[in-house]
Amino acid sequence: MEKSKLAGMIDHTLLKPQATEADIVQLCQEAKENGFCSVCVNPAHVNAARKLLTGTTVKVCTVIGFPLGANTPEVKAFEARDAMTKGARELDMVINIGALKHGDFELVLRDIRGVAAEARREDGIIVKVIIETALLTEAEKVKACELAVEAGADFVKTSTGFSGGGATPEDVRLMRKTVGSGVGVKASGGVKTLADALTMLEAGANRIGASAGVSILAEI
Repeated sequence: MEKSKLAGMIDHTLLKPQATEADIVQLCQEAKENGFCSVCVNPAHVNAARKLLTGTTVKVCTVIGFPLGANTPEVKAFEARDAMTKGARELDMVINIGALKHGDFELVLRDIRGVAAEARREDGIIVKVIIETALLTEAEKVKACELAVEAGADFVKTSTGFSGGGATPEDVRLMRKTVGSGVGVKASGGVKTLADALTMLEAGANRIGASAGVSILAEI
């Protein structure tokens, strides 16, 4: 795969709580130099990233309800609106995992729809739904993907990287089979090498979330 094509499928990610302003500057510089699709940062860094990336093709992605997903739908909707105001163009939200496992699918739907509704207020905003595969059974993974599609998500995403497990090709294949061709699949968590990235793409992902994007591209 051409380096530029792969770069355009990577969300260059820094979500560590100890990330400093200098770290965000470096992240954005690397994203510009390598032509990544986006930088994915915590909400507190969205405004700084927007300023650093103005005039480039790199988008600002942020996380909503991160990393546990246990905020109320109203809080997640507010987070989405606030992030968009500050310059986020992509929103990676964590579902209410406990509600899903309990079978409260109406709450999960409301959770996702609240963020999706905010995104629809502006053209071009993308919503990715993190289902946290490491915590779910296969049936729950399928149901989470079905609910994300029903609620109007643009992507489903494997993992936060904060719950003890990341993306696997088996999960990516299951997610792609469930959502079909009309919804994206983002593989995130533990994608550290070129082989990892290509394996996820072959399994059906069309976006990669990684903090190792620079070293991945260096392998090509």
